[in-house]
Amino acid sequence: MLTDSKRYVVAALFAFLIPSIAMAESSSNENAVPERLGFVEWLVLEGTGLRMKARLDTGAKTSSLHAVNVEPFMKGDEEWVSFQLPLADHQDEDDADGKNLEEVILEFSLPVERTVKIKRKGAPSQRRFVVVMDFCIAGTSHKTEFSLTDRGKFSYPALLGRRFMRDDNILIDSADAFIAKQDCEYKNLADVAEEQAG
Repeated sequence: MLTDSKRYVVAALFAFLIPSIAMAESSSNENAVPERLGFVEWLVLEGTGLRMKARLDTGAKTSSLHAVNVEPFMKGDEEWVSFQLPLADHQDEDDADGKNLEEVILEFSLPVERTVKIKRKGAPSQRRFVVVMDFCIAGTSHKTEFSLTDRGKFSYPALLGRRFMRDDNILIDSADAFIAKQDCEYKNLADVAEEQAG
């Protein structure tokens, strides 16, 4: 027969274990096997067919996307932002088919999800707009927040951060790149350029 003190210990154990069991059950309902990707993979912006290299960076919380001429504006009661993505800034040598892409610029207008203040070493803090965008990576569609910043001096036009990795159950192999088992449909830069011109 259990004494009062033993009953308390048993009750405490159940109180401790039940949330753990519930968490285990809920996590098993999600995608239990994480997707393994390299530290660089191909990303395709949905609605454009534009394929670009993206660095998957566990050191960054929020993803970021190359954007220039970023301008906020009001649409009704909502704050929106317009921005441009010049194709030539991160042109892949094997993807242009010899076409001059210097003048080809993708234009976007999206609602502002939030703004972030970025502290920069040796430079003033910078306010960045954050938008939600759909994209495909490793053959699967995703949605995440991107902060908009000029990444023209960086090797990759897109960076995917921890929030994307956590929400979509992604593991990163920091020793390898382009290891996705599936590809996303995309258009080469010349075709994207022609669509923009038309």
